[in-house]
Amino acid sequence: MNNRLLALTRIAFALLVIAALAFMIYTLIEGGTFNALNFFTFFTVLSNLLAAAVFFEGGRRQLSGAAAVPDIWRGAAVAYMTVTYVVFAVLLRGEQEALQTHVGWVDSVFHRVMPIAVMADWLIEPPHRPIAFRRALAWLTFPLAWVAFTLVRGVIDGRYPYPFLDPANGGYGVVALYSVAIFLVFVGVIWLVATVGTALRSRRND
Repeated sequence: MNNRLLALTRIAFALLVIAALAFMIYTLIEGGTFNALNFFTFFTVLSNLLAAAVFFEGGRRQLSGAAAVPDIWRGAAVAYMTVTYVVFAVLLRGEQEALQTHVGWVDSVFHRVMPIAVMADWLIEPPHRPIAFRRALAWLTFPLAWVAFTLVRGVIDGRYPYPFLDPANGGYGVVALYSVAIFLVFVGVIWLVATVGTALRSRRND
């Protein structure tokens, strides 16, 4: 793909996410249910914000001729958005009202359009250098910290952003089971993102 076209496409997707976030916030404010701490602690929202930032900055740097966004940040966005896509498809379909993404097009942007765009971007422009799986495991830092924060906050105020993290739905044993399962999904996705990116880069360098 032409570099300028790729840059403009990245910026367009970033602006789409920002528009979706702004519209959802406006809708929640109008309905009297907006809570900034609640909204901005959804993993979906945070991962979309990271993806939008990576896309916008990547596009801006391409257009200006500056150095590309570091692959470690791009890869993190791909991993988080891929897991967002998988977890939503498997565990959260039909839960949009509870997730505060019940506007149809916003839900599609967060959980389908942007994840696919980020995955495609990784395939179209693989990392500039190989990413070792052991190094890529650093991408687990954020989701692990997020889970710890979420569970501690839940104990304090009883608010859990996703049903599978709420001990009211089967107890802490069920929460632990879901958490371990999603952790393994993360590890698998991270391995896939690093391996595919490295393989594509090696093939293009041949």
